[in-house]
Amino acid sequence: MVGVAKSFTHLHVHTEYSMLDGASRLEELVEAAAKDNQKALGITDHGNMYGVLPFYRECIDKGVKPIIGTEAYMAYESRYERPRRGKGGVDDSGGNTDQGRKLYYHLTLLAENNTGYKNLIQLASRAFMEGYYYKPRVDWEVLNDHSEGVIATTGCLGGQVLQALMRDDEEGAYEKAGRLQEIFGKDNMFVELQDHGIPEQKRTNPALARIAEKLGAPLLATNDCHYTHQHDHVAHDALLCVQTGSLISDTNRLKFHGDHHYLKSAAEMRHLFKSVEVACDNTLWIAERANVEIEFGNPLLPDFPLPEGFADEDEYLQYLTLKGAKDRWGENLPGEISDRLTYELKVISDMGFSAYFLITWDLIRHARDNNIRVGPGRGSAAGCAVAYSLYITDLDPIKYDLLFERFLNPSRISMPDIDMDFDSRYRDEMISYVAQQYGRDHVAQIITFSQIKARAAVRDAARVLDKPYALGDRIAKAVPPPVMGRDTPLHACIQKDEKYLDGFKAAAELRDMVNADPDAKQVVDVALGLEGLRRQDSVHAAGVVITKEPLTEYLPIQRKPEKGKDIEEAPVVTQYEMQAVEDLGLLKMDFLGLRNLDVISDTLELIKSTTGEDLNIDAVPLDDQKTYQMLSAGSSIGVFQLESPPMRALMRSLAPTKFEDVAALVALYRPGPMAANMHNDYADRKNGRLPIQYFHPDAEDLLADTYGLMIYQESVMRVAQKFAGYSLADADSLRKAMGKKIREAMEKERERFVTGMVENGYDRRLGTEVFSTISQFADYAFNKSHSYGYGLIAYQTAFLKVNYPMQYMSALLTSVKKDKDKPAVYLNECRMMGIDVVVPDVNRAQMNYFPELGSDDENGNIVFGLSAIRNVGEGLVRLLLEEREANGVFESFYDFCERVDMQVLNRRAIEALIKGGAFDGLGHKRQGLLGVFERIVEQVVSRRRERDMGVMTLFDAPAESGAVFDEKIEIPEVEFEKSQRLAYEKEMLGRYISDHPLGGYEHVLRRKCNFTSSSGDSAEEGKVVVAGGVVTDLQKKWTRRGELMASFTLEDLEGTVEVIIFTKVMAEIGHKVIEDEPILLTGRIDKRDDNVKLICLDISQLETDSNSPLASLEIRVPSTGVTGKHLERLSGILKGHHGDCDVYLHLGDKKIWLGPEFRVEPHSGLLGEIRVLLGAESIR
Repeated sequence: MVGVAKSFTHLHVHTEYSMLDGASRLEELVEAAAKDNQKALGITDHGNMYGVLPFYRECIDKGVKPIIGTEAYMAYESRYERPRRGKGGVDDSGGNTDQGRKLYYHLTLLAENNTGYKNLIQLASRAFMEGYYYKPRVDWEVLNDHSEGVIATTGCLGGQVLQALMRDDEEGAYEKAGRLQEIFGKDNMFVELQDHGIPEQKRTNPALARIAEKLGAPLLATNDCHYTHQHDHVAHDALLCVQTGSLISDTNRLKFHGDHHYLKSAAEMRHLFKSVEVACDNTLWIAERANVEIEFGNPLLPDFPLPEGFADEDEYLQYLTLKGAKDRWGENLPGEISDRLTYELKVISDMGFSAYFLITWDLIRHARDNNIRVGPGRGSAAGCAVAYSLYITDLDPIKYDLLFERFLNPSRISMPDIDMDFDSRYRDEMISYVAQQYGRDHVAQIITFSQIKARAAVRDAARVLDKPYALGDRIAKAVPPPVMGRDTPLHACIQKDEKYLDGFKAAAELRDMVNADPDAKQVVDVALGLEGLRRQDSVHAAGVVITKEPLTEYLPIQRKPEKGKDIEEAPVVTQYEMQAVEDLGLLKMDFLGLRNLDVISDTLELIKSTTGEDLNIDAVPLDDQKTYQMLSAGSSIGVFQLESPPMRALMRSLAPTKFEDVAALVALYRPGPMAANMHNDYADRKNGRLPIQYFHPDAEDLLADTYGLMIYQESVMRVAQKFAGYSLADADSLRKAMGKKIREAMEKERERFVTGMVENGYDRRLGTEVFSTISQFADYAFNKSHSYGYGLIAYQTAFLKVNYPMQYMSALLTSVKKDKDKPAVYLNECRMMGIDVVVPDVNRAQMNYFPELGSDDENGNIVFGLSAIRNVGEGLVRLLLEEREANGVFESFYDFCERVDMQVLNRRAIEALIKGGAFDGLGHKRQGLLGVFERIVEQVVSRRRERDMGVMTLFDAPAESGAVFDEKIEIPEVEFEKSQRLAYEKEMLGRYISDHPLGGYEHVLRRKCNFTSSSGDSAEEGKVVVAGGVVTDLQKKWTRRGELMASFTLEDLEGTVEVIIFTKVMAEIGHKVIEDEPILLTGRIDKRDDNVKLICLDISQLETDSNSPLASLEIRVPSTGVTGKHLERLSGILKGHHGDCDVYLHLGDKKIWLGPEFRVEPHSGLLGEIRVLLGAESIR
């Protein structure tokens, strides 16, 4: 009993899930409670239950009893009231309203049992779904509906009871407390006491004790915990500043009083409330009473509606599978396929997952029936023959040796995971279909939380501490980049951690800064407290949950208003994250919108509309030579998964000749295999540059198609099966154990593997070697099913690009019409392919980019889409196109204004069309039309309205009437200078189309630049380079010291790169930085942040080659009489006259650029030497 008297349970606790307000990380929080021998711990996050399940698990793991709760936000009277926010500061109750009340109030709620837990779910959900106003709010009615099994307290200073006391209204406070007691019951409503040294608490606590006595309500001592340790108050204060956009130095901001909002020890709490010990004892009483048991792991699949004639889901799945299998493999199924299907169906039935497959089949069927493009299979599902038979996936798992056990392991009960890719434009439609099938209250999208990462934490810390921007920027850039795709946390940058040794080595500069500069140390110390905390919630890109009973039987849900939209239009989202949804056994599916499927769909439509061909992309041969030639040349910009510069370099080295090579590229181009040089080994072995080696001759039949390398996880499984006698299910478990690197599990598997090899007739020593070999490969091996699934989409997009380039590039450009950077890359690719993209013409353009195919003797072009013009919405374009299709092309601007719906004639839209060149085809000059269009539109609209009223003007008089008066306003024949015309064009189209400011500079850029925007990823950090381009998006700003700096986007012919000019350089060259001007820039590559940047060192004007005698030197090599010695001498001559002029060799029909190392100064002496060597005709 003595031990009990000294104990304490914290029941008012905010974790990191009290967004930007709680600074307690779950692991640290529970560990602190456990270390103080506190047997239980509560969680009461602000207005949500986001952290409940991870908190519950963490507590169970640490031997601490979890007490589930929430600190609800409460409306004053009704959740439907919408009081206006008054003037004055914002506090943690949202500030005052015009009526002198608070925008919302706080109320602490705890679950006593499972009924109480379910009621908390209802309360947390209804607050969002019915009471959201600034915050999710409950009211007295909702509390009354869901009070059973819930313990309530009067709350903190932000509660209704305390707010009344702070207004010196003790009677009103008593009435509010009594109302709570009526709802929750005498033993379930506690009067909460807090003491953080805040004067208001000192003043109100005696009144609370009087109210408790009067009501006969028990007292409860709590500490309003917002951080774990007392010293964390600095980080918490910084977090509040991040939330409110304030500086720590601001006096009038949301700020907590003192540094006592931490998880105090039981002894500290007992000492603090020694005069009312019963208030501490009551925390233990609640801890004893509170028993919530959350069940994990039991699959809870919704019922699938069966058609008549089928007894259960197993029988219907078997029927559909057999029917689909005959479509796939023929009426008489081969024995191998029948056996595989029988085995898979039995496993699926035994594991209770038949309904899962039927639900997935139904979704895919709906998509296909409605012409919504579906991906061929993502993840391991492509290894399932049943899924292939049901047309859920589109790759034959038998043909490509894709393994079922990699997808569904019978020895490990876990829900299958079939990720579905859809045309991204129809993802919402697919979710609506699911809601329609299973009920809107059974379907929700899944929440996800963004965390404050190391660099963002540093920048946030520097900002709230009011340090110079340059300091925060410098520290952030010293944080090492991800190692093998994994970030190094700040603590592991400062102190060595075995898990992050590579990151620690890369962070030497950061440690030097912290040790040498007190300001840097202060920033990093605050950043350490911020890093990893939750910043905000958002909707997961793919996850959807479908439940058997209504969602709120299992988990809390929410709906948050989006800017400018009604809350009813916002998606319903779970309050639990993806992992928690899966842990509860609920059906989670991934609906991913894949833009490349949009591109394929649109390309097929364009092929049909322009050629009449109805191409079935899913039936095209996988051995198209043109496709492999294009990929081998690395010309894969715009091809799914294969367009980055390093990937294109890998393709040139690998030279794919079959579909398996394309799938291998998807698997090899990842940090792990590349760090182990597997991508180059594969390319070299394939092309004979390295010998093909097998770890044992018996492995050849397993690894021949990958040249002896185990690049796939399935290969690891096959090796374990063949050499050590593993079943494929056990081999999958081995693969997982190897991937996780659990020492004990590895040793156990090693012994089993070696014994298995010995039993199969192999030497024990060889068994140890083979296990070691495959465990290394297991680190890097990738899912073969996924590689083949995404490899197929890559092949299909490549096939379309090379065989239907006009249609494919049109669809590709349409898919990125709202993107800032991608269109420039694809427009440049069109230029490289010899495809002209022309401005949007009111008589030729469609809603989206559209290919105009040329005849045999002339090239076609792609017309810019009207809906991609800024300030011209799809609704207006639709009206314009309807008129054009009904009554033919427009003959003039006047004709256009006379005919289109008057909604189209708004000033912003017409101005955008003019600046974008849409009326060029009517013979009007842009500058001329821009000067008079408003008068013309006003004139025509006025005349049309008069005509509608029956008034005729002389302009409308019939020709035979003899009237000669012409009211038309003349459109001047004046045009902008090229630079102004292109600047307007870019303003409205987002990019240069009719021409480019760099047009005519191509040779100069090639000679003088060694960096382009597309080469940024492969460029070396810190290297000084020369780049050329146009200055766009120029932004100048003054530092706190009154010095000028700038940033701008440098646009070249291949894309864009961000440039920063710091103050010192800006003072010297700032006058040279002019918007839309072509420049040459010398800069240092900066890759330490998330994007590649150039730090400007110097700028010069870009000048054309018009003053140079030769832009390039072309040498024709005679077809006879020239030996190797001649070419060696030519090489020496050229190297002896180094300069800036490119050199090309003509060898028969071929023209070869000799590269940057052979650039020359083309004076007469050089030309004479070449003519002596190769003849007078070699240079013309």
